[in-house]
Amino acid sequence: MTNIIDSIKQLFTPVTPLPPGIFHYQAPSDAPSPYRFHLRIESDGTGLLIVNASTILHLNQTAAELAYHLIQQTPEDEIAIQIGKRYRVDRQKALQDFRSLKERIDALIKTPDLDPEMFLDFERAIPHSQNISAPYRLDCALTYRLPDTSQSTLLAPPKHINKELTTQEWISIFDKAWSVGIPHIILTGGEPTLRDDLLELIARTESNGQVVGLISDGLKLIDNDYLQKLLQTGLDHLMFCINPEDERSWQALGNALAADLFVVVHHTVTSQNSASTHTTLERISKLGARALSLTASEPALHAGLKEFRNQAASLGLSMVWDLPVPYSVFNPIALEMKSEDGPAGAGHSWLYVEPDGDVLPGQGSDQVLGNILRDPWPTLWR
Repeated sequence: MTNIIDSIKQLFTPVTPLPPGIFHYQAPSDAPSPYRFHLRIESDGTGLLIVNASTILHLNQTAAELAYHLIQQTPEDEIAIQIGKRYRVDRQKALQDFRSLKERIDALIKTPDLDPEMFLDFERAIPHSQNISAPYRLDCALTYRLPDTSQSTLLAPPKHINKELTTQEWISIFDKAWSVGIPHIILTGGEPTLRDDLLELIARTESNGQVVGLISDGLKLIDNDYLQKLLQTGLDHLMFCINPEDERSWQALGNALAADLFVVVHHTVTSQNSASTHTTLERISKLGARALSLTASEPALHAGLKEFRNQAASLGLSMVWDLPVPYSVFNPIALEMKSEDGPAGAGHSWLYVEPDGDVLPGQGSDQVLGNILRDPWPTLWR
């Protein structure tokens, strides 16, 4: 009788979820389509699967466990046994569910513009609406120092920051971010290439398993040796802030676009260059760029941005709107805002760390949430 009662209890006992944590997998270099997975399992067993640091899938407990086995490269016969036993389903059905999830994720990898809801039967969530235990991205202003160039006159770093964190302090921040499940780090400024330890910092994010991007005026990329060191150290993507009046900037952009690196070109429309922006966008496209970030240096120029965005679309340039650029007088993504409070993802999908460790909801915000070196994560996130 005891065995019968125990069996009945087992049928109605919830499956204990996998322990929370973050898991990472990068496809081998010879894979037909390069891809990278980050799976964050929450305390309730649900999960976030981030594909190539761009597509975010919110998974229920069962799907999160299947994604875990996908990342761990568990053999299919073992998956069928484990899932079948844990969820009390037929092994063939468990294997079918795993293969179905894998096929849909493969389709996302091979066809980036595919609508996941319409074609893949993934439920679409309103962006930035989910309750999550940590943001997807941490934007880190390594310095507010600027190079001595004419373009620097457009930039106005705040005056209240009078210190920069050391190499070890930034490393501890990246480690803390990884420990709470933040898979994506953006290194920005100011001009981050002015930091002598930039390669060391990129190397740490790479060793953690994090995706790392750089936002820069790119002039140091004229030096191909320096560019190759960035790539070999683990840089995953670059936002290149072009200065159309400087031929060195075009040379550096050509070097970056020729490298094995995803590049977004950022162009700031000013009263001085507005008339020549059509020509600038054409030149950017002819160099081989495929992604563009477009902003204006003053509100009076915002009206003309729609025309430039239409031109960018006709040139095959996809628009990137949710990455920060070095500090400027006007919020760099003001064009995309629907309110004066900042972008919807600030303080939720991403956070911004100043050179002294203070944490803001996003770049341009004056709300300090705490200091990432001094304050525990629950205090900052709350």
